[in-house]
Amino acid sequence: MGRLLTISVLLLAAGSCLRAQDQEQKLVDRLLRPDMTLQSSEQKKKFSADGTSINKKANVGAFYVEKKPKAKTFSKQGEFSTRQFNSQPFHGNRSVFGNSSQQAVGNSRAYPTQPAHGPRNVPQSDKKVAGRAYAENRPFLDQGKSQKSLNRQNAPLTIDQVRELLNKNK
Repeated sequence: MGRLLTISVLLLAAGSCLRAQDQEQKLVDRLLRPDMTLQSSEQKKKFSADGTSINKKANVGAFYVEKKPKAKTFSKQGEFSTRQFNSQPFHGNRSVFGNSSQQAVGNSRAYPTQPAHGPRNVPQSDKKVAGRAYAENRPFLDQGKSQKSLNRQNAPLTIDQVRELLNKNK
């Protein structure tokens, strides 16, 4: 029974493949040799816009196309070399802020500076205003309607009721 089912499935698959190849050949024939009797008669109509023909021709004078200039070529290419800089590792015990980049360079001038002004007194700066306590420090006492109904259904248990519930399974 299983072999018969397997053979029938294979024959069905092979038949569908052959049918697909036949359809593919028909598609190729339609593309290469289209049936021109099926075309619309509207395709051969001339377009006219308010009685004006579109097939007008105009004479155009000669025009000049400018060629782009060629890139310049240079006979010699310059050769450049870099100076050698001899660097040596720094072995010192100065702090990061006391490095040589912050020291005065030769021929430098010192400019006088003025000391910065301290904070100014603002009018009413001596007044003090009492602030409120932070919101997380206060308990939330408001209850919605759902919480009220739950409290009515599940009344808080007394200590004896809790002991009974806990000792029930012993």
